[in-house]
Amino acid sequence: MGRQLIISVGREFGSGGHIVAANLAKHFGLPLLDSNILADIAKEKNTSEDFLRKYDESARNLFFSRTVNGFSNSPEEVVAQMQFDYIKSKADAGESFVVIGRCSDYILRENPGLVRVFILGDEEAKVKRVMERESLSEDKARSLMEQSDKRRKYFHNTHSDNKWGDSRSYDITINSSRLGLDGTSELLVKYIEFMTK
Repeated sequence: MGRQLIISVGREFGSGGHIVAANLAKHFGLPLLDSNILADIAKEKNTSEDFLRKYDESARNLFFSRTVNGFSNSPEEVVAQMQFDYIKSKADAGESFVVIGRCSDYILRENPGLVRVFILGDEEAKVKRVMERESLSEDKARSLMEQSDKRRKYFHNTHSDNKWGDSRSYDITINSSRLGLDGTSELLVKYIEFMTK
């Protein structure tokens, strides 16, 4: 692939967005960046991967954190910034990749090779997927979906001027319940290929 291609995938919990992102990465022959980047950061910073995972895409505790002169004592903020820097450095080096979440749609907004995707789904389809994937009751699946999306939305909106899930913040938003995960992946491949001609 000659031109740089970065596919940023935002998603609702249970929409199958991670599977679609993996399908896109496979189709275009690109690495998939998700929580797996924490292992690289831990090695680079000589710190514990478990520590980083504990604060991954989490909101800072407002009672116990302070920011002075742009520096924060919040581990949530520090871990978020490490990930933003990691993703930016790969983009600035001209690398192509698929990245899930991590405000990549916003932090890489100036990159001409960026395609921003958001995947949502019908509630019932998402509940069913979460129930099957996590072996949960319907009530627990709904609760997990609600908590996870609330956390993702807060994290994204805290670190971005764009609103999480707002169609105006993305190049394309798609409901994976309409076409299924394979159909959604195929449509996005065609869209991305058209966008990058």
